[in-house]
Amino acid sequence: MSSSNGEYPDIPIKLNVNGRDYVVTVKPYERLIDVLRYKLGFTGVKEGCGRGECGSCLVIMDGKLVPSCLVLAVRANGSRITTIEGIAPEGKLHAIQKALLDVHAVQCGYCLPGVIVAVKYLLDRNPEPSDEEIMEVLDGCLCRCGTYPRFLKAVKLAIKYVREGKTYFDVKEAVEV
Repeated sequence: MSSSNGEYPDIPIKLNVNGRDYVVTVKPYERLIDVLRYKLGFTGVKEGCGRGECGSCLVIMDGKLVPSCLVLAVRANGSRITTIEGIAPEGKLHAIQKALLDVHAVQCGYCLPGVIVAVKYLLDRNPEPSDEEIMEVLDGCLCRCGTYPRFLKAVKLAIKYVREGKTYFDVKEAVEV
């Protein structure tokens, strides 16, 4: 599989990220996180551990919650991917994001993209999860600040917002709180 100069070949892949189609050239060893961040500019996807244990790089890929640091980009060819940037329309916050702000769960913020993507994944499948189900999806998200009790409170508030028909909030409205 190597070219005549000893380099690995470039492989074109197609990705649909946050509803938009992309064709990008990758090496066979490149990870999805690196392609998302450095080739496509989705910097909300964070690298924490590089081993799929911390949740900072979580994305929804073809309906599954996956750590993008463990996915080879070539394996994602043809996939539909949702990153933190695709959770809400531009200029809006998803109810999950607004709820995290409302309960003061935002501290350093490094874990938040993964937490938000994980909660979105959960709520898309179960709009009324139990505390145990919420904690189970958050179990894959390492928060160095220890904000887990506020995460649980925020998810319950987000559920309330969505139940009331408030899925998205204007960014300006959220900042004025």
